[in-house]
Amino acid sequence: MPYNRKACGIVISRMRVGKGLSQEVLSGLAGISRSHLAQIEGGRKTMRLDTLWQIAEALAVTPDRLIRMIEEEIQNGEPP
Repeated sequence: MPYNRKACGIVISRMRVGKGLSQEVLSGLAGISRSHLAQIEGGRKTMRLDTLWQIAEALAVTPDRLIRMIEEEIQNGEPP
């Protein structure tokens, strides 16, 4: 399964909104800039592994759960 930045962004954005968090709050919890998070959510930036880990922790999920959710989005979502 190929990597898909758009699917990553969709999942992170969906989780963030579902938890009632703004980009500002989530980026602060994850220790990244709001603009960096916006680029990830918009599918314009590829996350490094440490960033994925930080975002997962900030969303209170394990990194492997976040990856599984992204995989599900890739399988069920629209093609890139």
